[in-house]
Amino acid sequence: MAFFLKTKIWQTGALDWWGMINNEDVFLGNREFPQPPEEGDEWLVRSTGQRFKIIDREIRLIAQEEPQDQWTY
Repeated sequence: MAFFLKTKIWQTGALDWWGMINNEDVFLGNREFPQPPEEGDEWLVRSTGQRFKIIDREIRLIAQEEPQDQWTY
């Protein structure tokens, strides 16, 4: 998968997306993760409340919100 991102990302066998942000493994979501990830995409990982955005081909944590119940849409 070549997404042309500066951030190293990978997908686990459980279809969860992870990335290396500030030298830490960070959960980027599963169904929330944009496919394919493109410049300007923004998403909220419901289970952690973390909001990410792709800025200058890099995935950045832009906000920390209250985690949402995974069954509430």
